[in-house]
Amino acid sequence: MTILNRPAAGASVLYDTPGPRARARYRLFGVLSLIGVAGLLWYAVTALADNGQFDADMWDAFQYNTVQQMILDGLLATLKAFGLAAAFSLTLGALLAAGQLSDHKPVRWLCVGFVQFFRAMPLLILIVALYYAFFAKQPMWALVLGLTLYNGSVQAEIIRSGVNAVPRGQGEAAYALGMRKTQVMNGILVPQAVRSMLPTMIGQLVVTLKDTSLGYIITYNELLFIGKKIASQPINAAGFPYIPVVLVIGPIYIAMCLLLTALARWIEARGRRGANRRTSAAA
Repeated sequence: MTILNRPAAGASVLYDTPGPRARARYRLFGVLSLIGVAGLLWYAVTALADNGQFDADMWDAFQYNTVQQMILDGLLATLKAFGLAAAFSLTLGALLAAGQLSDHKPVRWLCVGFVQFFRAMPLLILIVALYYAFFAKQPMWALVLGLTLYNGSVQAEIIRSGVNAVPRGQGEAAYALGMRKTQVMNGILVPQAVRSMLPTMIGQLVVTLKDTSLGYIITYNELLFIGKKIASQPINAAGFPYIPVVLVIGPIYIAMCLLLTALARWIEARGRRGANRRTSAAA
C-alpha cells in the first residue's frame, strides 16, 4: 500500500518551499534591488538639483493666484471630459454588449465589427482624426468622442464577458419558466454580470481618466495642457520649470486615479458582503 505524502501546512503544491539558502538569496536580491533603486533616485535628484530644478525661484510661479486658477480650471476641464466620456462609454458599452449577444445575426455582426475596429484603433490617432475632421473649434468633443468610442468598445467586451460568465443553468432555468430573453437578460444575467464585473469596469474608467491627458495634443485646456503652458515660461537662467510642474501635476493625476481605484475596491467589498448576507439568509 502506497502512502502519499501530503504537503505540510502552508506549503504549496505548485512549487517547492524555498529552503534557508534560497530565502537568504531572495533577501540579498531584495536588498540589492532596493540599493539600486535608491542609487538611481539619488542620481536623478542630484542631477536635477545641480541643474537648479529645485531652486526656490523655480517654484515662484505657483505662488500667483493666476497660475493656481489655471491649474484649478485645468482640473475641472479634465473632470468634465472624464465625466462625459465615462457616462457615454458605459452607455455605449451596454448597447454594444447587448448587440453582441443578440440572436439577430446582422445586429450581432455589426456590433462585433464596431467593437473590434475601435478596440484596434490607436486612441491618439482617433482623437486627432476627430479633431481635424469635425471638432477643430471644439476640441473637448473630439477628446470625449474618441474616449467614448474606444472605452465604450472595451466596456462592451467586459460586459459581454461578464454575461457569458454567469452559469448557463440560471438562464436555462429562466427560459424553462417561460421568461422571454429580454426578461432573462434584464432580470437575471445582466445584474449578476455587472455586479461581478463592476471592479473591472471601474478599472477601465481609471484608464479613461488617464487618457484625458491626450487632450493636450489637440490644445484642449485640460490639466496636462495647462501644466505644459506653465512649464513653457522660463523662470530664470536655470531654464524652464518642467520638473516643478511635473511634481505638482503628477500627484493630482495619481490622487484622482487612486480615488477611483479605492471606489472600485469599496464596491467590490460591499458586493461581496451583500452576497454573503444573502447566502446566509438562504441557508
